Amino acid sequence: MLEYDKRKGCAMIIEEKTLSSEMVYRGAILNLRKDKVTVKGGRTSYREIVEHSGGVIILGVTAEGRIPMVRQYRKALEKAAFELPAGKLEPGEDPAIAALREFREETGYTAADIRHVSAFYPTVGYSTELLHIYFADGLTAGETDFDENESIEISEHTPEELYAMIDEGIIDDGKSLIALLLYRYSTDTKICAR
Repeated sequence: MLEYDKRKGCAMIIEEKTLSSEMVYRGAILNLRKDKVTVKGGRTSYREIVEHSGGVIILGVTAEGRIPMVRQYRKALEKAAFELPAGKLEPGEDPAIAALREFREETGYTAADIRHVSAFYPTVGYSTELLHIYFADGLTAGETDFDENESIEISEHTPEELYAMIDEGIIDDGKSLIALLLYRYSTDTKICAR
C-alpha cells in the first residue's frame, strides 16, 4: 500500500503485517489461505491468498522461424485456448529445467539453448504465482509426452501470423501475450534502435 508523505514529498510503502493465517483449502495445484492483516490507521482487514508454486512459458523458434503453439481445452474458460507451451513448477524446481521439460512434453522439441527473458506475477492482488518466460532455439524435433489428462493440438506459426492473431483477439491468454510481445520487442529493429 502506498501513502503520500507531504513532509518528504514522496510515496511511502505501508506494510501489512499478518496477524493470523488460516488454510482454507489445500489442492493439487494451489492452496487458498485467509490472512488477517493490519492496514492503514491500525485497522484490520482480511486477504484471501492463492498459493501457487509458479510456472514457465516457453517461446521456441524453429530453424524455419516458426513458433510452436498449443491449443487445449481450459475448463475455467469453458473453451479451448491458444497458448505458448507452458507448465507448472514443482516446489523448489529450477525454472530452466521445468521449461525444457514442459517444452519437450508439449511440443516434442528439445532446445539446445534457452534464455530466461523475464518473470512476472500475473495476479498480484491475490496470488503468489510467479511465471518465468524463456526463449528457446536450436530446436530438434522429437516425440511429445503429454500428461495422461492432457489433450493438446500443436501448430507452428510465423511471428507475423501470431501478431495478427493477437490483433484479432484469437490469442487471449495473458502469459502468451506477454511472451509474444516481449519477443516482438526484442526482434523489432525499429523498436530496438530507439
